Amino acid sequence: MKPTVFLACAAAVVAIAGCNSNEGNAATGTSAAAVKVNPPRNGDWSTIVTATPAGGFLMGNPNAKVKLVEYGSLTCPHCREFDETGVTPLINGYVKNGKVAYEFRNYVRDAFDLTASLLARCNGAKGFFPLSRALYKDQPVWVGKIQKVPPAKLEALQNLPPNKQFLELAKLSGLQQYAAVRGVPMARSTQCLTNENSVNQLVQMTGDATTAHPDFPGTPTFVLNGKMLDRVASWKDLEGKLKSALGG
Repeated sequence: MKPTVFLACAAAVVAIAGCNSNEGNAATGTSAAAVKVNPPRNGDWSTIVTATPAGGFLMGNPNAKVKLVEYGSLTCPHCREFDETGVTPLINGYVKNGKVAYEFRNYVRDAFDLTASLLARCNGAKGFFPLSRALYKDQPVWVGKIQKVPPAKLEALQNLPPNKQFLELAKLSGLQQYAAVRGVPMARSTQCLTNENSVNQLVQMTGDATTAHPDFPGTPTFVLNGKMLDRVASWKDLEGKLKSALGG
């Protein structure tokens, strides 16, 4: 899904993102050079999650033959659909056995997306996928709460310093409390929501996506071994590409 804008601060995010880019792997859409990671004792590679230099989180064997990158938005209904229908078979059939390395990179479409992403990333690698998937599952609920916030309150946020806006958005939408009952203490989430470096990282990652892929179609977008897949948004289509890349 293409980005949308809800607030002036969201517009600023999109504008800044379009001007930023990294060199190397972050700009090409491939995962960084693999670091040595010992195989899990139980043989389940999905228990191994590491942060990547591109700003994403990689689940699985970083030395896998096939490296899959998903650019996703937590406010995107199409991304939610893929999470519901594709992520579980992807993990169970391809990531656990070490054949595919699955990296998720946040592509922030608006200020609410950025707020949710800050919370999902707040506990680092160990908490990223569980909280992101919970946010997808409950997306209609928390997005619905956002839509009920009076416009006057949203407009008032524009007068706050940038490092305060996302904290107030999280409070107004109930997202901070949502994260608190899922393992992100309020004090911790306050730090994450007001951390300008974290905001800049998300903006940078969003900008890198469109810099590396000028024809970036929106979310979800998949990059397989460095090549952006065209018109692939469903698990059925993606699995066929994975099987082909694996040679079978």
